[in-house]
Amino acid sequence: MNKFNRWLAKFLPGDEYGTDDASGMNKRYKTFRISLLTTMLTISMLPATITAAIGYFQYRDLLQTTEREQLLWNLEGAHKTMQALINELHSSIEFIVREDRCDEILEQGTLDTMLIRLKLKYNGFVDLGVIDSRGIQLTYAGPYKLQGYNYRVQEWFDQVVSRGFYISNVFLGYRNIPHFVIAISKKRPDTEEFWVLRATINADTLQNFISTINTKASDDIFLVSRTGKLQTSSRFFGNSMEYCPVCETSSHIHDIVKLERGMGDVLQVSAALENTPWMLVLIKQKYVHQAAWSSFRKRLLLIFLCCSVACLVISYSLSTMLTNRIRETDEKRQSLLTEAEHSNKLASIGRLAAGVAHEINNPLAIIDQKSGLMQDLLGLTEDFKYKDKFYTSIAGIQNGVSRCKAITHRLLGFARRMDVILEEIKLNELIQEVLNFLEKEAMYNRIRLELHFQEDLPTIYCDKGQLQQIFLNIINNAIDAIGKDGLISITSGVLQAKDVVVKIQDSGPGIPPNILKHIFDPFFTTKAPGKGTGLGLSITYGLVKKLGGDITVSSEVGKGATFEIRLPIKPDKSAERDKNE
Repeated sequence: MNKFNRWLAKFLPGDEYGTDDASGMNKRYKTFRISLLTTMLTISMLPATITAAIGYFQYRDLLQTTEREQLLWNLEGAHKTMQALINELHSSIEFIVREDRCDEILEQGTLDTMLIRLKLKYNGFVDLGVIDSRGIQLTYAGPYKLQGYNYRVQEWFDQVVSRGFYISNVFLGYRNIPHFVIAISKKRPDTEEFWVLRATINADTLQNFISTINTKASDDIFLVSRTGKLQTSSRFFGNSMEYCPVCETSSHIHDIVKLERGMGDVLQVSAALENTPWMLVLIKQKYVHQAAWSSFRKRLLLIFLCCSVACLVISYSLSTMLTNRIRETDEKRQSLLTEAEHSNKLASIGRLAAGVAHEINNPLAIIDQKSGLMQDLLGLTEDFKYKDKFYTSIAGIQNGVSRCKAITHRLLGFARRMDVILEEIKLNELIQEVLNFLEKEAMYNRIRLELHFQEDLPTIYCDKGQLQQIFLNIINNAIDAIGKDGLISITSGVLQAKDVVVKIQDSGPGIPPNILKHIFDPFFTTKAPGKGTGLGLSITYGLVKKLGGDITVSSEVGKGATFEIRLPIKPDKSAERDKNE
C-alpha cells in the first residue's frame, strides 16, 4: 500500500495551492492519467483479445471441417453419377459383343444398325469397328474409311486383349477432334481366337455429362488422366487435352489437398473412376471466405471493437475521474461564478429593457396626446385644402404610437410576468397581418406563399400579441430553413368543432429524426454560432401551451417540415377569469 502511495505521489501535484505552477500540475496530471489508462487497458483488453482469437480460430476450423465434409459428399454423389455413365456405356457395348454374335455383327448392315441404335441413346458415338485377332478391322460402321486398318501396333490393342475391356484417354487422332475409345474383346466359340469391338465416342459426351452434375457446392469439376492431362475442360486450368499441374494426387476418394496457386486457398478432392484411366476432381475456391465466415468475422470484429471502445471509454473515464477529483472543487466554484456572472448579465439586460421601455412610454404618451389635440383642433376649424391629409397623417401617427406601445409592452414582458389578454380574433386576418411583416423577406428570397384559409373559420378568443409572436417565429424559421427558391403553404381549418388548426408547411431540407425529437428543447439549435439562440421554438411551444393549445411537428428529410398548431375556439375557465379581471 505504501509503495502504491509513493508511486501515486510521483504523478499527482503536491498541493492544490502549492508551489507548482499551472503547467507543471497539468503535466503531472497528464502523466498519471496516461499511466493509469495504459495499465487499465492492458488488464481489460488482454482477456478480450485472447477470447476473440480463440473464437476466430475455432470457428474457422469448424467451417473448414464442414466445407470438407460437404465437398466430399458432393464428390461421392458426382462419382456415383459418372461411374453410372461409364457402366452404362460398358453395358451398351457389352450387349453387342455377346460371344454368339460375332458372325452376326460382321455383316455391314447389322453393324450400321447397331451404330444407329447407339447414337439414339448417346449422340456422341462416332463409329463402330470389328477387329480380328491379327488387329485387322474386318467391318466398320462410321463416317471414315477405316475398313482393313491394322491396329496391331496400337498399345490399347494389347491391353484390351489381356484385360477384356479398355477405355482410352481422350486424344485427337488423325481426325484432330478430341475423342476416346471403348473396346471389348471376346473369344470365338470353340476356338482360341478372339475378336474385338471398338467404339469411338466424342469427348463432348463427357463434357456434357460433367456439366449436368455441376453444382454450386463446388467451383470446378472435371475429369483428368492419371498423367495430369485434362479430359474435360476446367474453369481454372484450361480446355480438354491441356496439362493440369495440380491434379497429380492420390486416387483415394477422401484425399484433400490445400493449394495456393495464384487463386487463393482451395480445397481439392478427387476420386478414380473404375475401369477407366480417369479421375474425377472437384475444387472449391476460397472456402474460408464464404458468407457464414465473412459474417462471423464482421460480427466478431464488431464485438471486439465495441468491447475495445467500451474498455477505452471506461478506462479513460475512471482515470480521468481519479486525476480530476482534486480539481473538482475549483471547477465547481469557477462554474458557479460563471453562471452567476451570466445570470447577472441577463438580469441587467432585462432591467435595461424594462427601463428603456418605461422611458419610451413617456414621450409616446406626449406624442399621442398632442396628436389627439391636433385632431380636436382640426375638428373645430373650417375646411381647407389639406384638411383630409392632416387627418390621414394624424391617424398614421396614432397607429405608429399604438404599435410602439405594443412593442414596449412586450419589452416589459421580459422583466415581469404578463397575463393572457383575451380578445376576439379572426385567425385568417391575424396570419395575414404577420405575413405582411415577412412579405418583403420572402420576395427577396424568391419564396412563394400559398394560403389555403377556410372562409367560414370561427372567431376565437385568444391573446393577439402572443399569437402573432407564435406565427412570426414559425414562419420566420420556415424562411430561414428554405433559404432561396421555395414554397411555404399555410392552411387553416376547424378540427372536431372545438379547435381551430393551422398547418405551416415548408419545402426546406427537412429535419432529421435525431434532431426532430429535440426541436422544442431550450437552447437547442442547428444554426451556426451567433445565428440563433435556440429559444425561438422553445418560447413558441410555451406560448401555445399557455394559450391552451398544442403544437406538433412532422418532417421527412428532403421533403420539408410541417408545423401544426391547434388552438381552442373558446377559452377554458381560467382564461375567462383572466379576461374578467
